[in-house]
Amino acid sequence: MPDCVFCKIRDGQIPSIKIYEDERTLAIMDINPINTGHCLVLVKAHAPTVWDAEPADLQAAITAAKKVALALRETVKPDGLNMLQANGPAAFQSVPHYHLHLIPRWENDGKGFDWKLVPGDGAHIKAVGERLRQAIKP
Repeated sequence: MPDCVFCKIRDGQIPSIKIYEDERTLAIMDINPINTGHCLVLVKAHAPTVWDAEPADLQAAITAAKKVALALRETVKPDGLNMLQANGPAAFQSVPHYHLHLIPRWENDGKGFDWKLVPGDGAHIKAVGERLRQAIKP
């Protein structure tokens, strides 16, 4: 995609701080980090969302994320790690190219991602679950 910032990074048209690369993925440092060590794992093939990405690319992304997560644990020694992936504007996806955020977290780091737990309607949850079960392809 000619206007995709991550495709331009992949192709060397925009500089990045690369930390890992294999045939299907590229990991870079996030230039707008939430915390120290915040990085991104991108699939090389342009796919806007999880719905568009090839299964082999998704598998490669999670494998690369594991490698990067282990390196983060060793180097920046976080208390925890958020792995975040967004699909579409309603989910706050800012770059329409499939990627995973790896965000090191520390106790009391002042960052968010928490939300109040509000019990759902059991019958509605069950009905949606049944519809999903029927829609999942083998």
